[in-house]
Amino acid sequence: MNKRWKWIIALLVLALLAAGVLRLVANRRAAQQALNAAPKAAPVIELAAGDVQPARVRELTLGLPITGTVKAANAAVVKARVAGELQGLGVREGDAVAAGAVLARIDPTEYRARDLQARQQADAARAQVAIAQRQYDNNRALVDQGFISKTALETSQANLEAAQANLRAAQAAAEVTGKALADTVVTAPIAGVVSQRLAQNGERVGIDARIVEIVDPRRMELEVPLSADDASRVRVGMSATVQVDGLTEPLAATVLRLNPATQAGTRGVLAYLGLPTASGLRQGLFAQGTLALGTRTALAVPLDAVRTDKPEPYVQTVEGARVAHHTVRVLDRGLAGGERYAAVEGIADGALVLAGSVGALRAGTELRLAAPPAAPAANPGASATAQPAASASHASR
Repeated sequence: MNKRWKWIIALLVLALLAAGVLRLVANRRAAQQALNAAPKAAPVIELAAGDVQPARVRELTLGLPITGTVKAANAAVVKARVAGELQGLGVREGDAVAAGAVLARIDPTEYRARDLQARQQADAARAQVAIAQRQYDNNRALVDQGFISKTALETSQANLEAAQANLRAAQAAAEVTGKALADTVVTAPIAGVVSQRLAQNGERVGIDARIVEIVDPRRMELEVPLSADDASRVRVGMSATVQVDGLTEPLAATVLRLNPATQAGTRGVLAYLGLPTASGLRQGLFAQGTLALGTRTALAVPLDAVRTDKPEPYVQTVEGARVAHHTVRVLDRGLAGGERYAAVEGIADGALVLAGSVGALRAGTELRLAAPPAAPAANPGASATAQPAASASHASR
């Protein structure tokens, strides 16, 4: 009997402990649910004075940012016109060459023999013409005297014409072999500086094999790719200021030409800007700058304030101490006071715009301005009158 009561008491103790644990778990779950159900305090973003700028009507100096590559206006790749062993190539990168200067030779042995063969064949054809001419003259005299028929004369005339045709063919073949022999001498088509040496002496080159590349450094151009929209605004004669890698001072450039066709793949349009003759300009250097397009007066906001992380560009403004998003249309880009601005439409004049450095904020986010931007005084005279009054009030204190 005593053993039975011990088991009963143990079971009651276990039941009480289990009930306590269940109640503790339930209380914690209820507290967690209440904590989750409680409204969270919305974060408040504090902004500095430089983070907000009012949209204002400004006179913008329009400029189109451009990047491009410096290229020589005159350049040539010297190629082999006949196949053979390359000999006598003595120029290397950096060597200056004159127009028509001999750069190398291709072994002429084979071409000299072909030319000799063709000329001898022309001489043989010329001898056959002489024989046919004498036969024709004799037959014509005999026909006039009535000793032979006209058929024999016609046959001799046909033989003469055939011999003359053979002579012309042999002479044409001699001209072809003569040109091939002349093409064994590789000359510079333009005056300039060797930029690449693409073959070596003793190497057997094929027809159209690249041997050297020559550029004329006296006239350099900047090749600039433009989008179709930007190209429609660019005109020949417009000026630009560009900074070329390796040069300390910017250079003035002028639009010389616009390519009438777009580039395959990019659909871009190439513009060619003339550069002044300056030491240090080399083909292949990278350059960037601004192409001047004129001026425009329009409502403007800082260029970095226009955000593009949505399908349409927008700006973040301050309305009632909260963030608002406004879709805008960018009309132009330009400079004002040394800063880059975008001419836009879609917001009101005087709207407080968040700078791009603030980052993307959710619409409706609460804001706190540490130092709101001061609006420009509407009446300078009234401001001047108010200042002494404020000083007097301060003095009376």
